[in-house]
Amino acid sequence: MACSDMEKSSLDDDCCGGDEYTNCALAMEKERDSYLSPTENPSTISVSSSIPPDQQGYDVEFDPPLESKYECPICLMGLRSAVQTPCGHRFCNSCIRKSIRDTGQKCPVDNEVLLEEQLFPDNFAKREILSLTIRCPNVGCSDKMELRQLERHLSQCKFATAPCPQCLEAVRKSHLDEHKSQQCLQRLMTCPACAGSFVFATKQIHEQICPFANTVCEYCEMELIRDQLALHCDTDCLKAPVACTFSTFGCREKMPRNELAQHMQEFTQMHMRYMAEFLRSQTLNGCLMPSVAAHSSSDERGASSRAADSCQCKQELINLRETVLELEGRLVRQDQQIRELCIHNETQKNQVTELRRKLSSLEEATRELEAQQYQGIYVWRLENFSLHLRNQEAGQPIVLHSPPFYTGRPGYKLCLRLHLQTPSAPRCSNYISLFVHTMQGEFDSQLSWPFQGTIQLAVLDQVEGQHHVEVMETKPDLQAFQRPTVQRNPKGFGYVTFLHLQALRQRGFVKEDVLLVRCEVTPRFDASLRREGVQPRGPEPSL
Repeated sequence: MACSDMEKSSLDDDCCGGDEYTNCALAMEKERDSYLSPTENPSTISVSSSIPPDQQGYDVEFDPPLESKYECPICLMGLRSAVQTPCGHRFCNSCIRKSIRDTGQKCPVDNEVLLEEQLFPDNFAKREILSLTIRCPNVGCSDKMELRQLERHLSQCKFATAPCPQCLEAVRKSHLDEHKSQQCLQRLMTCPACAGSFVFATKQIHEQICPFANTVCEYCEMELIRDQLALHCDTDCLKAPVACTFSTFGCREKMPRNELAQHMQEFTQMHMRYMAEFLRSQTLNGCLMPSVAAHSSSDERGASSRAADSCQCKQELINLRETVLELEGRLVRQDQQIRELCIHNETQKNQVTELRRKLSSLEEATRELEAQQYQGIYVWRLENFSLHLRNQEAGQPIVLHSPPFYTGRPGYKLCLRLHLQTPSAPRCSNYISLFVHTMQGEFDSQLSWPFQGTIQLAVLDQVEGQHHVEVMETKPDLQAFQRPTVQRNPKGFGYVTFLHLQALRQRGFVKEDVLLVRCEVTPRFDASLRREGVQPRGPEPSL
């Protein structure tokens, strides 16, 4: 640029004259103002007014992409308030000034000596950059405009967002009122029962503690106000559990309130025995009940007239004692039987535990034998596949592992891992990912490591036979093919984007809610790695 060259020569010539340099700077400032139209003047540019001046370059998407000459070498973004150095390099005004202050007085590109006073504005580059076409940064908006028109567009863009003043969530401006009144978790609500206010996010908590909220009795399912529930269960509810009236004397039965009368009628004799045992214990301990003590005091005042009643009571007491002794004997025998049954039950539990352990061991051995029969070709049936698809659409990560299989006998032990990527997964949303993992096997010590060979993965078309097939060669330097040190190698090898779910629905890959995945493995043994063992005998020399 002529202007920049002139300025550069002026600075070189006037490096020793401070007054002349000041005059030159003032002249350039006037020249810069004369070059700018009213809409391009920095004080009126709408983009600059909305962005702090100390911010780095323009972080927007240019269409077509930004040329390197308009890119700041420091922040690698579009030049903002472009300035030029005497050595001819362009920078953002704030970037180069911060670089001079932080890293020293030198140009970041060629390390030439550079002072802040030597920087001068590059108005030509500024006009060019503001005239470049950019895309709207709002998600969903496809509009394009010049950079100088960005702020005006953002103020009118229907896809523009603003933070909700209540929950601070970014919401489209056109939907902000609806969000604040219907969707915001921090919006205020009024309880229809108690007329109190609460935040919507605490609605369930308030409903559980509101004293005037309607609730249902858990026993009789009657609707009540929460404050009345406790009194209802204690006195009125016919299905609420209550203790037996003779609980004081030892009856531990509980039943619904409407069955209490029937219980009292059916277990009268048992209640009498409880009472007798209670009276016996009170008599033996010398602690008579208050009613018995009152009765004894009245007998002292009329002992002569009640002698016959006293004899009758003694006989009844003797009968009660005999009954109690008989019941105690029964209790002792029943306790012995219960202890024997407990010992027998414990023995049976130990036997069942041992049988389950043996069964689990046999099942594991059976699965291992089955895995050894596949000879490197395994077809994995994924049943109830529609359930996995529904969970995937709901955003739940789906990770499935196949049963293990061997490439031969002896051979490598492998398994498959299938992912259903969620719709929000970056770069692989709604794809089936398929991987192969090595596992610890019975023949690992007899095999050469790392595993080498060819692996063919396929999702089978069960209608037309047009299978989706991918073939890959192993890479011995990867951790996925080294000898596993745990049951299943955590590193797998395969395809992140094996098959798109849309293609899965368009063809007959899923039939009767079953997906078939086929894996064919062909090991390749390195001839240089020979194991010790019996070698074929060579030709014998003639005698």
